[in-house]
Amino acid sequence: MGTDLAGAEPAALTHALDVIVVRRVGPEDWQVWRGLRRAALAEAPGAFSATLAAWSGAGDTEQRWRDRLRDVPLNLVLTTDGEPIGMVSATRPGPDGAVELISLWVHPEARGHGAGDEGVRQVASWAGAEHPGSPLLLSVKTDNTGARRLYERHGFVDAGPAPGDPTERLMRRPAPTPGPGGRS
Repeated sequence: MGTDLAGAEPAALTHALDVIVVRRVGPEDWQVWRGLRRAALAEAPGAFSATLAAWSGAGDTEQRWRDRLRDVPLNLVLTTDGEPIGMVSATRPGPDGAVELISLWVHPEARGHGAGDEGVRQVASWAGAEHPGSPLLLSVKTDNTGARRLYERHGFVDAGPAPGDPTERLMRRPAPTPGPGGRS
């Protein structure tokens, strides 16, 4: 039994996490993204500002999923043994110049094995290459201590309350400063 990509409920993983493979996805991969996102919204409804209800019924259309993958410049699927175990995205720099890390989720049975760390590293690497000098920003639910610890391991610090949502905190990671010879 593997992860059910069509349904909203995460299925049990049946293998050890040996190698995490990261794959960039686009509109043609909408079904894989849909399965992961719906599983994330079902498993951790309080962790995201989006809801499963909003992405179900009339909101669950192929075009909407394709548009989401087209409009957000970085969408990654994390896999092990060819099986999707997580996802993460990043935006273009906003008005403040920050790239936002969004939609990070790892299957509950895959947590604690480095998939979340790899997702954060991949976003940071992409942001540094595509938008040098841009800090990283994210919002996280105040009570999501596991996610907060993950982000803190990667240099994110609390940046205050998220506008309009007292249950969320902003976390920010400064852009790397170039080292000798212009390398960071």
